[in-house]
Amino acid sequence: MSAMLYRLGRFSARRRWTMLLVWAAVIVAAVGSNSLIGGTAVDNFEVPGVESQQAIDLLKARFPERAGATAMVVFHTAEGSIGDAEFTAAIGETMAEVAALPSVLGVTDPLAGPRSISPDGTTAFAAVQFDGTTAELGNATRDALFETAGPAEAAGVQVEYGGELPTILKERETGMSEAIGIVAALVILGITFGSAIAMALPVGVAALGLVVGLAIIGLLGAAIEIPTVAPRLATMIGLGVGIDYALFVLSRHRHNLEEGMEPEHSIGLTNATAGQAVVFAGGTVMVAILGLQLAGIPFVAALGYSASLVVAVAVIVAVTLMPALLGFAGNRVLSRSARHGTRPPAAKVSVWVRWAEWVAHHPWRSAMAATAILLVLAIPALDMRLGQADAGTEPATTTHRKAYDLLAAGFGDGFNGPLLIVIDLETATSPEAVSIIAASLAADPGIVALSPPELNPAGDTAVITAIPTTKPQDVETADLVQRLRSDLIPAATEGTGAEVLVGGPTAMFIDQSDKIADRLPWFILAVVLVSFLLLMIVFRSIVVPLTAGLMNLLSVGAAYGVVVAIFQWGWGRSLIGLEAAIPIASFVPMMMFAILFGLSMDYHVFILSRVREEYQKGHGNITSVVTGLGATAKVITAAALIMISVFLGFVTSADPVVKMMGIGLATAVAVDATIVRMALVPSVMAIVGDPNWWLPKWLDRLLPRLDLEAVPQESRQEALESDPSLI
Repeated sequence: MSAMLYRLGRFSARRRWTMLLVWAAVIVAAVGSNSLIGGTAVDNFEVPGVESQQAIDLLKARFPERAGATAMVVFHTAEGSIGDAEFTAAIGETMAEVAALPSVLGVTDPLAGPRSISPDGTTAFAAVQFDGTTAELGNATRDALFETAGPAEAAGVQVEYGGELPTILKERETGMSEAIGIVAALVILGITFGSAIAMALPVGVAALGLVVGLAIIGLLGAAIEIPTVAPRLATMIGLGVGIDYALFVLSRHRHNLEEGMEPEHSIGLTNATAGQAVVFAGGTVMVAILGLQLAGIPFVAALGYSASLVVAVAVIVAVTLMPALLGFAGNRVLSRSARHGTRPPAAKVSVWVRWAEWVAHHPWRSAMAATAILLVLAIPALDMRLGQADAGTEPATTTHRKAYDLLAAGFGDGFNGPLLIVIDLETATSPEAVSIIAASLAADPGIVALSPPELNPAGDTAVITAIPTTKPQDVETADLVQRLRSDLIPAATEGTGAEVLVGGPTAMFIDQSDKIADRLPWFILAVVLVSFLLLMIVFRSIVVPLTAGLMNLLSVGAAYGVVVAIFQWGWGRSLIGLEAAIPIASFVPMMMFAILFGLSMDYHVFILSRVREEYQKGHGNITSVVTGLGATAKVITAAALIMISVFLGFVTSADPVVKMMGIGLATAVAVDATIVRMALVPSVMAIVGDPNWWLPKWLDRLLPRLDLEAVPQESRQEALESDPSLI
């Protein structure tokens, strides 16, 4: 691979105009194709195999009128009663417009009686039943629903839209998240390299790669359902890894130039070494992210596809377009003083080398302190509760949040999270089965109200809507669903022959969380094993991949702990614009682990490649660790600061899930690049000593060879021909 990348790097540098035109054509083709045939992001939270999905499938087969998405139209007045004559006609006009929408199967009358009017008489609601799922209906249906508010609002009635369809198909803001990360990256690169060209190249390359990656995700959306949050997460990841990979390539090229290497040869050699490390690191990230398929949930798998696409594009851009741009830049990637030979003499020992020496000579003290910090940060993760934030955590300016608050104030907290009780009567032996089940449900203290049972035309399926006493995201609601399924319903159906399924959006999110929680340990094990094998192949060692896996688990655990403390426990939540504590979104831990385990490999490979290079030159273990860490610490620090800035920029998003991912990823990178890479890695390597690089001979013969720092033979030959002193 190194020889191929060397030739690719030199070709890109020599034919830089050709490579630039190729990428210009790729960008135009990708963006143009996406605008013509690209799909629209939709949220489909189907979870194959769980009980709530079985309930939906049964309704689709026997009671399609109740299988589609629902919505609530909420009417409120601050003066008088919602049933006053001055309001009723206008509300009736709005409901007539709602009922006339093409996808609406039926609506209830908001003024029909006490069930739909709050006790204080200020709020009323109408339930809307659609003929398809939220994914099938799309934003056009949502927008058409919102346009029906006119008549009621003209009469002075506040109209808001809540429930399943408006909440799931909510508007996604763009915000300034990306701009914050880009500006921070430019500042950090400018300080690090002292060159405007070196400052702009990594950011520009990452941005171009992101444009292509997002366009490809749009094209993928024409074939499969891509969640609406996927482009935001892909942007977060694409900017981070794109800048990182370009930075690693740029850093190695600058080092080669400073050593006196001819630019074109340096570009080829850089692609063969740093470029190969980028390919390996990117491949590791992609393997980890694609492992999200193990969740068995299409929604989560689609997030993995989207993220892996932008990572793949970032890798390709780094080893093709970046060398071409380096060819254009020439020596201008160096600082002015380095180009003109006026750089002041460097200090004999840098601060990073002094730090590395201290850690290497006090390994037990460093290792114990670093491990203690990581374990303390990870403690809150033991209390992690997976779930889904409800509309009550959304920005107060959104219509679904206003509807949520009005319904909660008028009818109780649980009104926003109804459970759909689906009764299969095909094998029922008791004519009183539905009544018996309804009576049992009504007696449960966790249920505040039940709707009258509805029978399908065939009489073999019934539906009851149960209103819990607690909010959709509360742990008591999850306990209620579990209690109904395991205790109350089996007891109520005994002897009746009926079968009961608990469904609805609230139950669906609970089932999704439970399924991911069950799969998470297996997913973590699979990613760790794959990473262990890859690192063992690269570094020809048993100890290095083993300690890498353990340290990565510690850093991910620390990130989990910080996320739980802020979002679930509510520590400092007001500082990030979060109004209330929320459970951890079910897919976030799995997504975080996949991304972070892959990204941590970037830094690990970058450091250990240099340490191993020094060790193979015959230097002692501690000397190799000190030299390797001292040589790479500056670049890793810059890369980590950029990553942290990019991820923290997304904390400004109004979406709690995007905030959660931003905090989690930023914390993990900060912990990994400081406590782990700068303290734990060198101290553990110093403690282990020479056995760091031990590999049984029989295993060494079996494993394929992949040397990330190997110099291709043709590179050696060309360098010797031009200047024998270079090698």
